[in-house]
Amino acid sequence: MQPTPDGTGPHPAHHLEDSLEPVTLIRQSGAIMRMGRMMLAAGTASYRVKEGMQAVAKALGVTGHSEHVTLTEITATTHRGAIFRTEVSEVRIISVDADRIMRLDRLRRDLPDSTTTEDIHARLDEIERARPKYPTWLNACFAGAACAGFAVLNNARVWEVIAVFVAAFTGQALRRFLHRRHLNHFGTTMLAAAAASGTYLAGLALLGSVGVALNNHAAGYISTVLFLLPGFALITGALDIAKLDLSAGVSRIVFGTAMTLAAGASVWAVSLAGPLDTAERGPEAISWLAQGSLWAVASAIGVFGFAMMFNSPWRLAATAAGIGMIANTGRMFSMDHGIRVQAATAVACVVVGVLAALFARYGRWPVITLSVPAVLVMIPGVTAHQAVVSVNEARYADAMAGILQAVLTVLAIMVGLVIAKLLTDRDWAFER
Repeated sequence: MQPTPDGTGPHPAHHLEDSLEPVTLIRQSGAIMRMGRMMLAAGTASYRVKEGMQAVAKALGVTGHSEHVTLTEITATTHRGAIFRTEVSEVRIISVDADRIMRLDRLRRDLPDSTTTEDIHARLDEIERARPKYPTWLNACFAGAACAGFAVLNNARVWEVIAVFVAAFTGQALRRFLHRRHLNHFGTTMLAAAAASGTYLAGLALLGSVGVALNNHAAGYISTVLFLLPGFALITGALDIAKLDLSAGVSRIVFGTAMTLAAGASVWAVSLAGPLDTAERGPEAISWLAQGSLWAVASAIGVFGFAMMFNSPWRLAATAAGIGMIANTGRMFSMDHGIRVQAATAVACVVVGVLAALFARYGRWPVITLSVPAVLVMIPGVTAHQAVVSVNEARYADAMAGILQAVLTVLAIMVGLVIAKLLTDRDWAFER
């Protein structure tokens, strides 16, 4: 230690620095970073990752903590007195696990005012050891049910809905198989989309061989790959951008768009095997009460299937299904009475966001695990495929119109959820 200017004792700054143990800071930084990595790998939004890391840092008693989070990377600096430590971590394997998001969010909320790194690691070990709630075959069944519900909403017929279930089951089973072997995300998405759409066309061909007359309409065909849409990436990306966390938001939007294009490329390539009818198909001639009931049941089944596919507890999935049923049935009635699809979708997503915040109050469930499954059934899949077909046939005016309509509908979903977040989450809406 160096003496003070008057020579009576050590300099206060040097005394503070020497009294700190760098090993302790390393351990604290590691616990904070592990919390962030696990939250990021589970698929939650970057702002939630930051909140989780800040909560652990506060409980561990560090002087200060700052972090930069993107889709796959975290850079964090931890301060303790006069010393600091910066760590960089990369998460290469990302997926959506609603149950893990829920457990990590509860850990964030329930942290005491003071804790130790050993306690943090012990609780994270417990969360990490939790196995998926459902086996692969059941997860694939949930994907099939979700896509079948979406097919009903797109006016697919009974045999088409059955074929959609089988095709989506096949695609999701293959996707899980490839994911466990850590195949590249693009390759996994393209192969799963090809398997699902190819199985659907093969199923229709088989039905045709036994006398079931079907016209290969795009409503059922596109529904088979809805399970591949990166809803969590797109929605969390929109929320991150709304929070001006541009690096995280843009990377998530780019990733979601790239995965959508990868699936679309396979769907388009397989569709070349046989012509698809992309003309607009209206609903069956039934009463308004029967039609409304059909929309409600199909919406609930679709949302429930998506939520369960994301490894959600069944109570959470049932709550999301109820929210989606209310919002999407109202959306379908609005469009049936002349309301523009973008306006109806935006209002429906505000309803989804508000109801999700209501049922998630006091930390019971994370809002994102309720809202994302509830809005996936609003994706304009058939419109997007029509645009791709139009491009292939050199009908560029029709292609641009279809692309614009699909993009505006997706933007309406994002805007609706952002508005709901502004209305229901004061901590998110106001900068601190």
